[in-house]
Amino acid sequence: MAEISEILLIALVILAFLLLLGGVGIYVLVKLGKKAAVKAREATTRITTHVNAMGTGEAAEIERLRLDLRREMTLTRQAVDQAQRQGWGLGDLPRIMADLTKHVDTHDEQLAMFAQQQRVSSYVDHVTLDRLREHQATLTATCARIRTGLLNDQVHHTASGIADLTSRTDLEIESRRRDPDPLDEIDDLYRRTMEERRKEP
Repeated sequence: MAEISEILLIALVILAFLLLLGGVGIYVLVKLGKKAAVKAREATTRITTHVNAMGTGEAAEIERLRLDLRREMTLTRQAVDQAQRQGWGLGDLPRIMADLTKHVDTHDEQLAMFAQQQRVSSYVDHVTLDRLREHQATLTATCARIRTGLLNDQVHHTASGIADLTSRTDLEIESRRRDPDPLDEIDDLYRRTMEERRKEP
């Protein structure tokens, strides 16, 4: 009887362990599935935007604006990330980037909505389109200004590093230079004196 209860207990422990492993496996699969769905949705949106941008008309122009803004944001994020990796003092720039990202996302949604309306309706709202273009120009200019500022910082850091390297190289070369040998100087002086005597009539 005791042996049977021990066998049942071992079987229950193994079963509980397998159920726990199965639950963890299902949880991981669900998480991976959600991430894959989000990535697939983003890829589909990007492909759709690229395809729509190849057309003509107002909707295609709006899609091209979306692509341009995404490219500007990608370049700006890369510049900020590189500056953070190199340990530069960025001040309030990370918070500005977070605000800029939020505004760019909102603007992208507005552009997408406007482009969708243009594809299904022949009416063109020129006032809204002009305002969207103004916002686009402002956001693009902001991205360019951030990158320009970071590039200037990088050039300044590089210039100071190059100046330091040059001065260290000069010091090293100077320290390795041999002092003139006094015997060589005496020999040179004697030789010149003898040459001058020979030239005299």
